[in-house]
Amino acid sequence: MTDAFFELHKTDDTRFIPTDHTRGPWSESHCHAGPPTGLLARAMERALPQQRLTRITVELTRPIPFEGFHVHAKVLREGRTVSTAEASIVSLDGKPILNARGLFMTQASPAIQFPTQVSENQIANNYGLPDQLADGPFPIKQTLHGLPAFNGTGVKTRYLTGDSSNPGKTRAWLKTVPLIQGEMPSPFQRICPLADCGNAFGRLAEPDQVTFMNTDLTILLHRNPDGEWLGTDSECFWESDGIGLSDSRLFDTHGVVGRAIQTLLLR
Repeated sequence: MTDAFFELHKTDDTRFIPTDHTRGPWSESHCHAGPPTGLLARAMERALPQQRLTRITVELTRPIPFEGFHVHAKVLREGRTVSTAEASIVSLDGKPILNARGLFMTQASPAIQFPTQVSENQIANNYGLPDQLADGPFPIKQTLHGLPAFNGTGVKTRYLTGDSSNPGKTRAWLKTVPLIQGEMPSPFQRICPLADCGNAFGRLAEPDQVTFMNTDLTILLHRNPDGEWLGTDSECFWESDGIGLSDSRLFDTHGVVGRAIQTLLLR
């Protein structure tokens, strides 16, 4: 199996071929939304390379086809300090699947110094460091189709002492396979697959009792994450009318880097 979420088509650099690592838990024909979000971020970053991507919002109104798709991006507004871009996923037969918006900012030069970083000891006390923890199971242990998927092969998971894969507010470190075979992902691209896991880690029941599919994903990073192991501190809020929220604080070994929010459809 290719050790990445996607293979790039040999003659079309807008076309991507998912691997088994990308398959979602609900259907064998659909992708987990995290890796495609990384591709959307990649396309927008390539359109605005001189600024830093700080926020992406994806509306997941249609399932992403596992058979493959195209990704396109365009600049909506290019400013000296703030710019916006849009990226889209289109099926192989030309059908629009979903759109994403990205917000870019110009970084200060020279960099402004603020006392916002914390020591590695503080991170270790709050979250534990990944090299000090043992591998654990991904919270969604089974799929509805029984085929290799993101939860089984695409991600490694390590929990803090006292936390587990059980339902409820959860803190964990995650390490995913690369986004594209033979290509180093940017920091924003690297965090996208795990940022889409908040509804799984913070779930309030198991999927054989309640399905908790996210209909969107917003990732906001005030700092680029560092390293291959990245963390999520996830909590869910479920309401009796079938609508919920997943709220995840994202961090690395140096401290908090941002947040991921999902709107959930509960059934």
